[in-house]
Amino acid sequence: MTVSVLVPSSLTREAEDKREATRKLGYVARAATIFRADRLIVYPDRDGETGRFDDGFVSTVLRYAATPPYLRNEAWGMRDELEYVGVLPPLRAVSQTGSESNGSGSTRQGIVTEVGPEGRVRVNCGLQHPISLNTPPSMEVAEGERVTVRISSRRPVRAKLVDGPLPGLSVERTDLSTALGREDAGVCIASSRHGAELTVGRLETLAGRVDRNGMTVAFGAPERGLPEILGIEASEIVAAYDAAAVDDRVDVEPTDLGFDLWLNTVPNQGSKVVRTEEALFATLAPLSLQE
Repeated sequence: MTVSVLVPSSLTREAEDKREATRKLGYVARAATIFRADRLIVYPDRDGETGRFDDGFVSTVLRYAATPPYLRNEAWGMRDELEYVGVLPPLRAVSQTGSESNGSGSTRQGIVTEVGPEGRVRVNCGLQHPISLNTPPSMEVAEGERVTVRISSRRPVRAKLVDGPLPGLSVERTDLSTALGREDAGVCIASSRHGAELTVGRLETLAGRVDRNGMTVAFGAPERGLPEILGIEASEIVAAYDAAAVDDRVDVEPTDLGFDLWLNTVPNQGSKVVRTEEALFATLAPLSLQE
């Protein structure tokens, strides 16, 4: 099961300064980590960007936040976008810290620091010193490349390179239609106050489908929801769900945009605006429940 979270490049459009924008992105990365998202995708919303914090800033800070702490200095160095990364909340992802990262057969990210002869490389993977490992025949690695290391013992160190995806949260940049069209997209959900209200009945129906197929959940930006970003009228969504309410259907496709349903996970909200990072917690929490 794959879980993808989609946020727009205009995510920090209301932030007053770089510190506030960085802190906001930290909560987005933390929400994605808490609810075990596999991918955090930044899709373009050029019309909503303010010019100060474009998609380059948003994706860079999110990628930094998703990088294991022991690799951050080596992987990123000094960059203008990272001026205030000290305010980022720690993710403490189970694949990077705690018993799971040190136990037998666990995997973690590493960076190749040196490529030697006879297929051997030195890798910094957060142990006391870089370790020397054999490169599998199916792999070709270069200095500075991130790799997956499987650790079976820390004392003495026993580890090997794995030809597989990097563990932890992956941060990518791609357009909305491409993200929704992935083979492993699962149930595609648009989070919007104009969607169908999440009820116990709808959640019960969704839980089984998500557990089997995974899900992709898209969010809008502050004061610029998904309907505005996509150029559709909110009334189209409301009318479609009013018609579906007769037989309590879950699936409604008011426009040909690739979504299986539009969902309002904060019905009867008490604030005029639900911030994107708040919407992530409010939406991913119930959708993570199992049957």
